[in-house]
Amino acid sequence: MPRSPKAALPEPSDLELQILATLWRRGPSTAREVMDDLPDEKQRAYTSVLSVLQVMQKKGLVTVSERRGLANVFKPTVTQKQTLTPMFRAMVKRIFAGSPAAAMQQLLDADTVTDHELAEMRRLLDEAEHKRSKQ
Repeated sequence: MPRSPKAALPEPSDLELQILATLWRRGPSTAREVMDDLPDEKQRAYTSVLSVLQVMQKKGLVTVSERRGLANVFKPTVTQKQTLTPMFRAMVKRIFAGSPAAAMQQLLDADTVTDHELAEMRRLLDEAEHKRSKQ
């Protein structure tokens, strides 16, 4: 069950963020499934990933939803939006003097933005503008 939006969230470490991203993408997963699907593709010991998941459980970032044989199945207790929105706001404030446009410009200057991603950004901007005009 996702946390209340008002509850203060601990800021996850880089590895904890990767684990959360994996759980958001895959859904409830065992430690081994998480380990095999981490975005950075670094080799990690199963016990290391399990240990981090247990720490995350104590922090309230994940919970055990069921067991599969001997393995616990972990699921996030926080949503992607609850976790990332305050982190992005803080980063934009610290690095880009509070300017979302400057942050977006930095993303657009990267060589890795595809035509599909540009179209998606345009769609999101149009959607945000439409929502704002209704207020």
